[in-house]
Amino acid sequence: MISSMTGYGSASRQVSLGAGVVADLQVECRAVNSRFLDLGFRLPDECRGAEPALREMATHSLSRGKVEFRAAWRVNSGAAGAAKSNPHALGALQQDRLDALYTLQEKAQEAFPKAQELSIAEVLRWPGIVSEPRGEEEGWIAATVEAGRAALDALIESRNSEGKALVGVLTNITNKMREIVKVIEPKVPEYVSQYQEKLTERLSEALAAQEQAKSGTELMERIRQEVVLYAVRIDIAEEFARLKTHLQAVDTALAGKGPVGKRLDFLMQELNREANTLSSKSVSEECTQAALELKLLIEQMREQVQNLE
Repeated sequence: MISSMTGYGSASRQVSLGAGVVADLQVECRAVNSRFLDLGFRLPDECRGAEPALREMATHSLSRGKVEFRAAWRVNSGAAGAAKSNPHALGALQQDRLDALYTLQEKAQEAFPKAQELSIAEVLRWPGIVSEPRGEEEGWIAATVEAGRAALDALIESRNSEGKALVGVLTNITNKMREIVKVIEPKVPEYVSQYQEKLTERLSEALAAQEQAKSGTELMERIRQEVVLYAVRIDIAEEFARLKTHLQAVDTALAGKGPVGKRLDFLMQELNREANTLSSKSVSEECTQAALELKLLIEQMREQVQNLE
């Protein structure tokens, strides 16, 4: 299935910290456009060990996009409330650090008698005073990998849904381009014929005064040759043929599976080249307007193609 490069997924799991305390772990996986697969990880220290597994999963499932995994956790409030009866469940005070902090406070107050004493909240926030349960490393890794896999699956699902919508948008644009070609292509011989007549008339008037010595037959033959050569140069039948071929290639790519973004990006360049040639060879206002409309639609397609994997 064709997919977009942008998407988002998240999943949560619980990690036992011991002593009846449980942590809620949340893993997010988000992706935006990128020419290649670019992986990033913003994980807390407890979850760092899961990074290789997450990287392998993403590399196996995705081919393009800037993908970032983020993880965060907090103590489950319900589990924390149930564990209040055990003073060691939520965290243990480090007596040696408390003693050292108390000694430092006394010395500081001797030097600065007007200094206020530390509050309970300040003491508890002091680094190393409270030793909170952290759980086993294996538990953190397993929970992070499991949540990461679920978040990645959700990301892929969202990318597939957006890709399906983009296919519809691109198909609608190619249909509009075909309608323009269908209207203009049959009129091209008439445009060329009218332009030949005008060119013949102008050349006859311009050369008649300078070619008095030559016969009228010789003059008209020379004009005819020049007009034929110019008509060949402005013939846009090949451009229309290539344009239709490229549109068919776009439809084939959109009907396929797997990554198609780079191929479609190349086809946008080819379509734009043909539209530019049509514009430069145009011999009528209607043909010029059609070429401009084609270029506008191609640019709209190019913007959408940038989102495809």
